[in-house]
Amino acid sequence: MNPTSLNQWFSLDQQRNYVSKLTGRHGLTRRRAEYFVKLWAYLLLKQQQEMGKRLVQPLTELSPISGAIPCTHREAAELFYAHKDRGSDRAAGMMIDQLVSLGLIKKKFDGSTICIQIRPLPELTQPPQPSQPIQVKTDAFNPRTDAVPAANLIVRNYSWLNPEGSPTHRIARLLRGWAQQYLSGMRVLRRCDNENVVGFYMLYPTATQSEEKFFLPPSKSLYVTVNIETDPMALATPGDRDCTVAFVRSWTVDAPFLQKGYLTQFVQDVQQTLTQMQQEFPNLCDLYAMVFHPEHDELRIALGFQKTVEDTQLPLSWIYQPVDRFLALDVPQALASFQPSVPQEL
Repeated sequence: MNPTSLNQWFSLDQQRNYVSKLTGRHGLTRRRAEYFVKLWAYLLLKQQQEMGKRLVQPLTELSPISGAIPCTHREAAELFYAHKDRGSDRAAGMMIDQLVSLGLIKKKFDGSTICIQIRPLPELTQPPQPSQPIQVKTDAFNPRTDAVPAANLIVRNYSWLNPEGSPTHRIARLLRGWAQQYLSGMRVLRRCDNENVVGFYMLYPTATQSEEKFFLPPSKSLYVTVNIETDPMALATPGDRDCTVAFVRSWTVDAPFLQKGYLTQFVQDVQQTLTQMQQEFPNLCDLYAMVFHPEHDELRIALGFQKTVEDTQLPLSWIYQPVDRFLALDVPQALASFQPSVPQEL
């Protein structure tokens, strides 16, 4: 497989389609998305050749790749810069390292050969559609059974924020620790057929000494997905009449369940949980969250949240809505015209 002939086997139109879906996600610029799509297609074609499959028809879609495929920096340079002013092997290697840091690929080196593995992207694969829609329910977070699945969801959605690795064990421990302090603010979206967790959120009553964090760049308040020891957000104690802020500390839904019906059910559960929180924190009036991805931003607009502080280092923003206004929201009506960025059929 000649890297410079990629466009013959995976058309530019198909490449642009994938690039448009990826740009803005996982911290991807358009240029990085273009190189990632080229690399994915090239490795897929190369694997087919290595398995003895003759290339007859061009690819019509990108599918998951099993295992790691050898790919030198020279190959990557020819692939990335084939129709441009030629870039160096070193530049191609640096781009590969950037894709590794964004959590899109894994790179292995055995001393002589570089092998690259494309990490799964659930939002770009279409699972088969069963005859009946999967039923889900909202439920209390169970720290004994839900911590690890919820941590996996968080890592899968936000791994690009932690290039050093996937701290699933750390996140699971954090969730169990928070459950000991304020379990009633932790909820899950659970499949009815097998009890698996497909969504998780946490409403975090924030102590007054941490309120200033919502007026600073949001990257300064990252904690769940990055490896730092001190939590920048202090938890308020039930009964604290000075607590005015509920922080959506985590919100994640598995990609196939980013559909209007499931999201409506989950957001309505947030309203119910927030109403119950007001019994313990009677002066709650501010609701803050942090948005990471385009689908979150579209949901923000549909639900009436406004951006307050945008980060200059990472694609993060603080968003805000008064608690009273959020509780008065007619969620089905608000989401009536909402279309997720990456619709997934179950």
